[in-house]
Amino acid sequence: MGDPSEKGQRALLNEGEENEMEIFGYRTQGCRKALCLAGSIFSLGLLPLVFYWRPAWHVRAHCVPCSLQDADVVLLRSTDEFQTYSRKKVMWIHLSALHSTMGLTPDHPLITDEEYVINRAIQKPDLKVRCIKIQKIRYVWDNLEGHFQKVGSLEDWLTSANIHLKFGSGLTREEQEIRRLICGPNTIDVEITPIWKLLIKEVLNSFYVFQLFSVCLWFSEDYKEYALAIIIMSVISIALTVYDLRQQSVKLHRLVESHSSITVSVCERKAGIQELESHFLVPGDLLLLTGNKVQMPCDAVLIDGNCVVDEGLLTGESIPVTKTPLLRMGGLVPWKTQGDADYKRHVLFCGTEVVQARGAGAGFVRAVVLQTEKNNDYLYVLKILPTHKTSKNNDYLQNDFLVQEPPEEVVKKALDAITIAVPPALPAALTTGIIYAQRRLQKRGIFCISPQRINVCGQLNLVCFDKEVHSFASGSPLPWGPLCAAMASCHSLILLDGTVQGDPLDLKMFEATNWEMHISGDDVHIKDVPAHAMVVKPCKTANQVPAEGIVILHQFPFSSALQRMTVIVQEVGGDRLAFMKGAPEKVASFCQPETVPTSFISELQIYTTQGFRVIALAYKKLEADHHFTALTREKIETDLIFLGLLILENQLKAETNAVLEELISARIRTVMITGDNLQTAITVARKSGMVSGNQKVILIEAIEASGSSAASLSWKLVEETKHPVCGNQDHYINIRGEGPGDDTEGSYHFALTGKTFQVVSQHFSSLLPKILINGTIFARMSPGQKSSLVEEFQKLDYFVGMCGDGANDCGALKMAHVGISLSEQEASVASPFTSKTPNIECVPHLIKEGRAALVTSFCMFKYMALYSMIQYVGVLLLYWETNSLSNYQFLFQDLAITTLIGITSSPSPQGNSLVFQHVKEILSSRPTQSNVSFDLLTAASRSIDWEFDACTVGNESISEVVISPNSPERQDSNSAFASFENTTIWFLGTINCVMVALIFSKGKPFRQPTYKNYVFVLVLVIQLGVCLFILFADIPELYRRLDLLCTPVLWRIYIVIMLGSNFIVSLVVEEAIIENRALWMVIKRCFGYQSKSPYQIWQRALAKDPSWPPLNQTSYCDMPECGRGVSYSNPVFESNEEQL
Repeated sequence: MGDPSEKGQRALLNEGEENEMEIFGYRTQGCRKALCLAGSIFSLGLLPLVFYWRPAWHVRAHCVPCSLQDADVVLLRSTDEFQTYSRKKVMWIHLSALHSTMGLTPDHPLITDEEYVINRAIQKPDLKVRCIKIQKIRYVWDNLEGHFQKVGSLEDWLTSANIHLKFGSGLTREEQEIRRLICGPNTIDVEITPIWKLLIKEVLNSFYVFQLFSVCLWFSEDYKEYALAIIIMSVISIALTVYDLRQQSVKLHRLVESHSSITVSVCERKAGIQELESHFLVPGDLLLLTGNKVQMPCDAVLIDGNCVVDEGLLTGESIPVTKTPLLRMGGLVPWKTQGDADYKRHVLFCGTEVVQARGAGAGFVRAVVLQTEKNNDYLYVLKILPTHKTSKNNDYLQNDFLVQEPPEEVVKKALDAITIAVPPALPAALTTGIIYAQRRLQKRGIFCISPQRINVCGQLNLVCFDKEVHSFASGSPLPWGPLCAAMASCHSLILLDGTVQGDPLDLKMFEATNWEMHISGDDVHIKDVPAHAMVVKPCKTANQVPAEGIVILHQFPFSSALQRMTVIVQEVGGDRLAFMKGAPEKVASFCQPETVPTSFISELQIYTTQGFRVIALAYKKLEADHHFTALTREKIETDLIFLGLLILENQLKAETNAVLEELISARIRTVMITGDNLQTAITVARKSGMVSGNQKVILIEAIEASGSSAASLSWKLVEETKHPVCGNQDHYINIRGEGPGDDTEGSYHFALTGKTFQVVSQHFSSLLPKILINGTIFARMSPGQKSSLVEEFQKLDYFVGMCGDGANDCGALKMAHVGISLSEQEASVASPFTSKTPNIECVPHLIKEGRAALVTSFCMFKYMALYSMIQYVGVLLLYWETNSLSNYQFLFQDLAITTLIGITSSPSPQGNSLVFQHVKEILSSRPTQSNVSFDLLTAASRSIDWEFDACTVGNESISEVVISPNSPERQDSNSAFASFENTTIWFLGTINCVMVALIFSKGKPFRQPTYKNYVFVLVLVIQLGVCLFILFADIPELYRRLDLLCTPVLWRIYIVIMLGSNFIVSLVVEEAIIENRALWMVIKRCFGYQSKSPYQIWQRALAKDPSWPPLNQTSYCDMPECGRGVSYSNPVFESNEEQL
């Protein structure tokens, strides 16, 4: 776009966020607008159509650049690779209406505090606000900062003390009115789009405009039949699309309407509790939650009470999540960063369901509205229609044609050639494979919300797994003691409809105690115990237990960042205690050193190396004279007494080994990304087959930079040990090392923790790609680190798939090329694919379907391109003879042949197994464009040969063949098209289209064999039979309808011989050359061709490096910036985005 002509014309909107975009200011100019209006009239509406397709041209034609402060129109450009443009008008919000109702003046106290964005957006003394609306989100002009800023949420700089002080008692009626007017209603305004709008938008699609041009051209040439057929198909396609869009619009409107029509209780500062419709909520309102099963109409931060929330709509996992209140703390630290724990544990997200709400004592659960409008991110996908460039005709051919035809006919024929070279059915043919694949996936319980990703599944060469490869098993119940009390109470389980629900690990731990869970009632009378608190009691069949029960007073939920959880409990008739559960290393660090056994490290290593899940437990007694709400987490989590280790066996799921074996044998990398202990992850990787028995595991440990000491990395070889405690022998699958080149590649694997990954990313950027090439085990990874790791793999040109449970993996699932959420729900916003079967069996099926769909689309592209070229070359050759194909001849080829083939060739199902050959090799490793060009040139050369033979028969050698007595001469035909050349070329082209469809119908290894697609084979047989019948029928009426001549019988036999020879040659060329992988490998080796993918370049470089991998060494960071928060940049990845 160039440099802005005025200062402040360009800015970044949502900088650093996923929906980041550039914004440019423009001011409408009257003379430009008048010129554009005149151009629209004189161009008969063509100019507005161009402006509709190109919003940037519309803005630049109507407006002049100016600063954003003075702009009345803004131009938006996304900062992703697509660089999508859109335009928005600047609107004004007038607050003058509030002057009469509440006496609002420019110096009113409610709008003078400029710490808040809402007040800074009000222009004084006019009392109006400039704003724009993008993707249903309102942005206001910040007069102090001088940029557009999102409104509709509380400021991020607010501290917990600010939130409690400013909003803890609710807003006044006047504050609500101001915020409601500026922020807008608490709803996503999803109207039911009228059918006429959907129709116009669909018809103005560039493809349908091209079809309209083609239809008009065909009507001018009296090609009415095919034009009507295209119109009928287009009308059906448009009608189905409009119907589908209308249904989606209605469903979305009803969904939003159901959320917006919720009645909520709001506490106003002066008026008290009020009942409001949820669309009247504003940021800062104080919500009161009183009962169960409350659906959140907005994002709210919990400030009092506890909630149990079902976040299945967001994460795909319906495990209840406990939300705790945001404590009021001093200091100036923003509330989101005031503690070590994730701030999201205090937030009730919009769309989630509050299944339980428990207030402190008999009070309400209070939550401050954090954000009213949901930030919806729309995915813009550019569908590129492939076109074929036609070669220029020779001058003498053009001159000969120009002499014999009127100029208007020359123009028509030239335009007609364009419609032949770009077939109108091409986009539909390319998407048929995706449609059939989506239906097959749905039958397997795999649901897709982004069908375009199905083709991407076929290119996956690396799949990351979370901990879904194993399940937990527990032992017999424990006797009474502090350890049993900790297992019975230190968890996040809830009692919902009489059923204990929660995390599977917590469930196993609780079941081992043989206790029961209840809600406190009249039978529990303890000082300071809130009503309806959670109580755990020993069941009747349990052994003699002195305690009547344990009341859970307060929870500090588990956080993946903190790696621990803590609870405050009260024994019925006993002491007040605090229990901690979490990662052994983390829990031991909070315990009194003398209570931690000296053999702690060795014992921990023994169990983790056997693949057990190990959790440590600790406790301490608390003084009962303080209310538990006054105790902070920091005070409780000190001087604990170490209780012991809880051992849970990681049993591999039955399908895990077979799935991983299938993936690894197909040379698809498998990587484990988990939050578990490193030793446990290594053992699970060995048992599952990610690391086979003859491969080494190298442990990378990092020490962060501190003071004058630089960051360092140590490289240690992990020895596999056998322990007699484990009853079952580990079974390792040796499925690597079949090839001669596998001695170096894949003979070792790196294992590291999230902490090490963070240090490497910050201080050892040159080593990061080397580590990732063989990095297989990543343990103790936080959700953010999982996303970063997936992104780093993508920078190395891997096509990454991520399979997770949807809870802590949302970021990684969205970041990956293909995200697969294992959930019992049909769809999740966390990933494009959701499997109802909660195991990893869906991964191979998804890859196989993706490969089948991708190969189908590629084969259809080749077929449509060659069909167009055959018809295009045939028409040009007939133009040379001042002839052409007739309408019925075109109709037969376009409808009876190509359309039927396009419909029936795609349903071929996936192959039975994954193979080593990747689809990416077919699409990119070989020079595919050259292959297609070779096919096209071959077809063109054959067409020229046919034309030469046809001319020879028609003009010179017709007397040399035996002419049938019933064969009419060209002069006796009333048709302007009937000729020997026309008949010969039409038969050759039509039957060749049928044969090409069979040749390009690729079966193994990615799809089932062609003969198993019975409908497709039947269609080809019928088409070939009909063509041969017409060729040898000698039916005058049929030939007259098709504008054909009855050629000599011997010449018809020649045609069959030529077609048979062409079929054999084409089949040999396709199978022995084009699809011969071994031949292309030899050619690549002869010419020294090597893949340019970054990860393969690194693999070749590391294979030649004798010093890699380093063992029993320590690497130090020698960068001068080390230890000062160096920002990471990967030198391997070069972004092609515009530098801002």
